[in-house]
Amino acid sequence: MSTPALSALPVRPLTLRDLPACTSLAYDRGWSPEEHKWRLLLAAGHGVGVDAPDGRGLLGACTLTDFGPHEAPAFTAIGMMLIADRYTGRGFGRRLLEHVVQYSERVPLTLYASGSLLPLARQLGFTSVGRAAAATGHLTGPPAFPERPGLTLSPARAGDLPRILQLDAEVFGTDRTPLIARLPAFADRFLVAEEDGELTGFAARWPNTATEVAGPLVARDTHTAQALITGLAEGSTRPLRLDIDARHTALLEWLGKRGLPVVATSELMTRDLPVLPGDWTRRFAPLTVAAA
Repeated sequence: MSTPALSALPVRPLTLRDLPACTSLAYDRGWSPEEHKWRLLLAAGHGVGVDAPDGRGLLGACTLTDFGPHEAPAFTAIGMMLIADRYTGRGFGRRLLEHVVQYSERVPLTLYASGSLLPLARQLGFTSVGRAAAATGHLTGPPAFPERPGLTLSPARAGDLPRILQLDAEVFGTDRTPLIARLPAFADRFLVAEEDGELTGFAARWPNTATEVAGPLVARDTHTAQALITGLAEGSTRPLRLDIDARHTALLEWLGKRGLPVVATSELMTRDLPVLPGDWTRRFAPLTVAAA
């Protein structure tokens, strides 16, 4: 029986009730289920999906995370875009991304792309504005940076949240409260860096299927970023993953020497957004490339 065109299949909102279908779709494509991440993205943002006409779960899905005022987002990040294996190669990925572009109207879009999504995004008006380098492994050896007097790390407390949100808005160029306010419950370890009473960085470590992910990573400079990563790695026996902005070459070199080589890269792409807002020099890694 022939499969109807996506235009004939309703694209519907996804909610947390669709979490089992989303993780099943990921498993179908050979991805890790990543239930913890799906749950965050569906709670802090939303998603869209298409039910498979054969009744077997979702044909395709993606998450959408709005940043900025609810009424007029500064931009929307697309993530977790997947098409069921049995429906690949039939243009459904294109049609789903086209739907998201049309749905967004005048709101700019961002996504991290690699593989077959990269040329598709370019065809639909996305342009590359940066690159993320995924560094993965076990942090080994002594810290390769000198101690800096006055720099302290401590677990983030409830009272730190207003300062964290303020710094995050400066660095990412827009309000990300729905995402960042969930970090204390989402992360296994959440650290803040301070110098002379000033908040100079923060970072979180959260569990994924096979790794611990470090992100977001916001820091005044490379030294502060190194200190935060070292602090995050403490107490974990699982591999650590960071998606570092490729412009931070000094940090990537340090990570490579400490047992976290770059294992993959992806292109940061935008549509109707010439450059990302904020300060990239302090934006070392996103919480996840699915929401950046």
